[in-house]
Amino acid sequence: MYSPDDTINSMRFDLALIASWIEPGTRVLGLGCGEGDLLHFLKTQKQVRETGIEIVESRVARCIGKGLCVLQGDINQEVEDYPDNAFDYVILSQTLQQVYDPARLINAMLRIGRKAIVSFPNFGHWKIRTQLLFTGRAPITEQLPYQWYDTPNIRVLSIRDFRIFIRQVGMHIVKEMATASGRTIHSGTVIRIAPNLLATYGIFQIEKNDHDGGALFPQPDKPTGEAK
Repeated sequence: MYSPDDTINSMRFDLALIASWIEPGTRVLGLGCGEGDLLHFLKTQKQVRETGIEIVESRVARCIGKGLCVLQGDINQEVEDYPDNAFDYVILSQTLQQVYDPARLINAMLRIGRKAIVSFPNFGHWKIRTQLLFTGRAPITEQLPYQWYDTPNIRVLSIRDFRIFIRQVGMHIVKEMATASGRTIHSGTVIRIAPNLLATYGIFQIEKNDHDGGALFPQPDKPTGEAK
């Protein structure tokens, strides 16, 4: 069981892991940054130059109250306003499943940032598979706690799905980590064996393979038939 150190143990487990990937003094954009826990830690402990985008007004107010540079807006639209390579890291944490056009957003993230960090609930987890098998109903888990009719999630994906997507669109996975939730949001386990089956979340750091400015999103390959 992995426990973040004392300076970050008030953050969600996955955010603490993401924080460990960020180099000090870099430029960081947080998309859907919530109440700014991650950005606040990075600003105060790693002296990053932080920017955030959050659509919920009350969360934006909390971020500003922490001294963070956060604006209210739709991440899909606001990212288009930034110039190329404006940031070193662009972070999208547990929001990908709510994005209407994820390929377009990830493209924009890697246009304005050198690296992108993406995390999401893993729909390949064994509990989800078991619920589908034995109940025939849309699964409900701690990570995906909504009924089908009131969920904000408009798509689901597994860790394996994301790896295949990255390969098809010609990107490069710099780092990846799979985690299982602990007893609290501040704890968890890093899963190294069969992550698509045993992990509740996937976390990926990605970058462009094409450094010459070519098309980042070629036509996707046909389905590979890779085992789930």
